[in-house]
Amino acid sequence: MTDAPTATAEKPEASRKAPLGSLKTLWPFVRRHRGLFVAWLAALACSSVATLTLPHAFRIMIDQGFTQGGGSAIDRAFVLLFAVAVALALATAARFFFVSLLGERVVADLRGQLYAHLVSLDAGFFDRNRSGELVSRLTADAELLRGVIATSMSVALRSAVTFLGGIAMLFVTAPHLAAYTLVGIPLAVIPIVIGGRRLQRISRAAQDRVADANALANETLGAVRTVQAHAREPYELGRFGEALKVAVATARRRIQAQAWVTAIAIVLVFGAITLVLWSGAHDVAEGRMSAGTLAQFVLYALIAGGSVGSLAEVWNELQRAAGGMGRISELLVEVPAIREPAHPLALPRPVRGEIAFDAVTFHYPLRPDLPALDAFSLRVRPGETVALVGPSGAGKSTVFSMLLRFHDPQSGTVSIDGHDIRSLSLPALRESIGMVPQQPAIFAASAGDNIRYGRLEATGAELEAAIEAAHASDFIQALPEGLDTGLGERGARLSGGQQQRIAIARALLKDAPVLLLDEATSALDAQSERAVQQALETLMEGRTTLVVAHRLATVLKADRIVVMDRGRIVAEGTHAELLAQGGLYAELARLQFLD
Repeated sequence: MTDAPTATAEKPEASRKAPLGSLKTLWPFVRRHRGLFVAWLAALACSSVATLTLPHAFRIMIDQGFTQGGGSAIDRAFVLLFAVAVALALATAARFFFVSLLGERVVADLRGQLYAHLVSLDAGFFDRNRSGELVSRLTADAELLRGVIATSMSVALRSAVTFLGGIAMLFVTAPHLAAYTLVGIPLAVIPIVIGGRRLQRISRAAQDRVADANALANETLGAVRTVQAHAREPYELGRFGEALKVAVATARRRIQAQAWVTAIAIVLVFGAITLVLWSGAHDVAEGRMSAGTLAQFVLYALIAGGSVGSLAEVWNELQRAAGGMGRISELLVEVPAIREPAHPLALPRPVRGEIAFDAVTFHYPLRPDLPALDAFSLRVRPGETVALVGPSGAGKSTVFSMLLRFHDPQSGTVSIDGHDIRSLSLPALRESIGMVPQQPAIFAASAGDNIRYGRLEATGAELEAAIEAAHASDFIQALPEGLDTGLGERGARLSGGQQQRIAIARALLKDAPVLLLDEATSALDAQSERAVQQALETLMEGRTTLVVAHRLATVLKADRIVVMDRGRIVAEGTHAELLAQGGLYAELARLQFLD
């Protein structure tokens, strides 16, 4: 459509802070898989108990095996140690399996819900946002959350359990030594909290820069022919390289902050452990503690200290994931401007196709000072063909957007068969309208699937009839696998005229009572135009048709021609009547048609 504003490269305003609380919005997705969640918790409990049992098994091995020296005592001690290790291995494997599968399913659900929400949003949202950045949130940010569930969440809870259990066992094993460990805990937590706040801001900035690079790549690859035609590969490589440099520089700041937080926490924790070992060594030397008890205490101290170090790393990962979830949440809370009424009316069947615009005024959100339609009024009788002509920006394609309810007018009403379209179900409204755009959307699927997109439940016979009516049989049969041939991205295997006939066959299969043709032949050569024009004539039979066209053949056959300028109707009539009146139409005819 030529009159709609193009999508801007501006990013939506977003909060620069992504509080850790944003991860709470993951819980409803986790709750859907209660069985996996409970199984993971059970495996986590078993692995934590096995981990906390290991030091006790080591004490028995040292005190009863090495010290007493009996063969049977040694055997029992090592059998116990090995049994605990086997239990730990099995529980860890089960924990990994359950939490990894939980992560896959939760992220799949999240992506599905986000995708469903995105496709439900209005056209204005996509005018404001770059598709590349939206795809980045759907993929890269969702991947961060997979890591949170499958790894970070499991490590965090395991570390928290083993830390608390380790601290408790330290006091059970040697209370006077355990007091020393409490010195290191606050010292380790302080840098985590302080550094985490800074890391949170940097993480969000890093993800934004990655999204910028993805959006740039998506835009360039989507227009790769234009890039190559202008020999701008070096220029685009430079732009993408600069975007990557910015992303890497921001990521470097995040990694540096994360490294410092982790290093400081580990130094402080293990400094406390060293102090404990020094004191414990004196106790063993003076006979106040057995060697096995000291070994048990050291292992518990290592478990507790390692858990704090793991929590430091996980905290950093959670900060990154909070940024990703914050970006996803911004999309999930986006409210579509176009919504169905609570109790939509049903269109009477069959739809006659009477269209009415009554004093419609509309401004695009990105162009609030310039009306796309200004008190626009038009009535189209059932079965009538009306051509809309006028200079670029006159509002012709905006009429189509209004009728499809991609946008709602600021004032006035649009109705079909006497019903305000805002009172109708959106699917019912749009199912009653077929469209052939200037640049049809051809999916990277087979020819048959592309045509069947018009009506998914169509039979093979109906599909063949639509292909025949669209004059598309010859070139489809010539494809290597016929209807099963993949057409490539954006229909790369087809010419422009063939793509148009695929779109016409799709519209024929849809069999909607209202038809919109948006300059469907403007970019075709004479031979392709002739074939497409014949298919269009078949398609238009018995339907209410609105045509935006610059080609004389289409305009001449219209029942009525409506001339538009600056969102208003300035003249209407037949071709001969408008030529006789002179004015804008006569000038357009002289410049565009009669040449």
